[in-house]
Amino acid sequence: MTAVTQPRVLTFRRSIRLARVAIVAFVVINLVAVQLMFVAAGPGKNILGTIGRLLGLYLALVMALQLLLVARLPVVDRAYGMDRLTHWHRWTGMAIFWLVLAHPAFVLLGFARLDGISFLAEVVNLGKQPPVLLGMSAAALVVVIVVLSIRAARRRLSYEAWHTIHLLLYVVVLLGVLHQVYEGTAFKVNLFTQVYWWGLWAFALGALITGRLIVPMIRNSRHRLRVAAVVEESGDTVSVHVTGRSLDRLPAAAGQFFLWRFPGHNGWWQVNPFSLSAAPNSRSLRLTAKGIGATSAGLRDLAIGARVYAEGPYGAFTLAHRVRGATVLIAGGIGVTPIRALLEDSALTGHVVVLYRVRDAHDAVLLGELKNLADVRRARLHLITGRSGPDHQPFAPDRLLGLVPDITARDVYVCGPEAMTTAVIDSLRRLRVPARQVHAERFRLAG
Repeated sequence: MTAVTQPRVLTFRRSIRLARVAIVAFVVINLVAVQLMFVAAGPGKNILGTIGRLLGLYLALVMALQLLLVARLPVVDRAYGMDRLTHWHRWTGMAIFWLVLAHPAFVLLGFARLDGISFLAEVVNLGKQPPVLLGMSAAALVVVIVVLSIRAARRRLSYEAWHTIHLLLYVVVLLGVLHQVYEGTAFKVNLFTQVYWWGLWAFALGALITGRLIVPMIRNSRHRLRVAAVVEESGDTVSVHVTGRSLDRLPAAAGQFFLWRFPGHNGWWQVNPFSLSAAPNSRSLRLTAKGIGATSAGLRDLAIGARVYAEGPYGAFTLAHRVRGATVLIAGGIGVTPIRALLEDSALTGHVVVLYRVRDAHDAVLLGELKNLADVRRARLHLITGRSGPDHQPFAPDRLLGLVPDITARDVYVCGPEAMTTAVIDSLRRLRVPARQVHAERFRLAG
């Protein structure tokens, strides 16, 4: 790293550490606050009802935290990266699923014991009350979302269909808030608990509306993005060049991605995360996509001058997270897009090695551009082809070490299919490459 960039990098790392401390403190404080609210409310009419109340408080808290994850707040995105946030989003969703089953189960069992009737009879009895019915409806929708997010079901859905189903989350939030308004007791103990509880939810909903609606609307109104060119890179891959106003004010960096919508070409609910395939500048942005889903396959039919709606930028797959002077960039398939952008970024200093994995040389999208950029930077570029198998594991530890002998002293950026990325990270771990030097993008997205 140069002497000019070193202070900036140190400042960035310090801000990341502070952000992580603040985020952890926020979660811990709220967990303690919920427990204090539970104690202040006192026990219920029986142990089953008391447990149900506690589970309900934690369910509401976890739902609020899930909203903050879905909001994609820049400070959280920069601190942890979208891959880690998506991992947390998935596990938070599973926590909501089990809490949504356990909370009403204990509450209903508690009331059934008090009323001296069966569990199912109590379900019918309480289901006649509108507030309870709201909660039951929200629980049913959560079950639907989680079931359709299981891998076996997820594989059968297009990205567009899966994303549309996840929009039910907002219906769940609405039903859940209404349920709390009418049924909540623990946070109505005193003025303090009411201010805290509704303040938390106001913050979560405000963050969601700001991050997912207000900020994107302001940025799109300011930049007025339009399609400038559509270039066919291969038989199934196209690049879309986008221009707009005041792009120098767009806080995008090489390695990041946007959520792209093309009004008039696809429905407003159809959105896809595409990485920038060129380092952003004040004149244009470029995305490159392989025709897999309905949206990406139709990009070649975009009309010049068509409006573009972009939400972002997102992702921590940037050079700001580097900790060493030399770098290895590893791409697999269409995962070459952010790698190609990083290679072009002027912030990339020091010696660079690029490993590009494809099944066949004809599948190597943007290879010519990579060669030109590598020549300019005096970087080493290795094109790795062939089918993987017992006799051909291109990212085995010994193979990586043979291609990059000093890999333990470099930052490593990896982007590609899930299996390839997992194999690379496993090999890096076995080679004892420090985790802080490994940066991965797995094409996963929270919410």
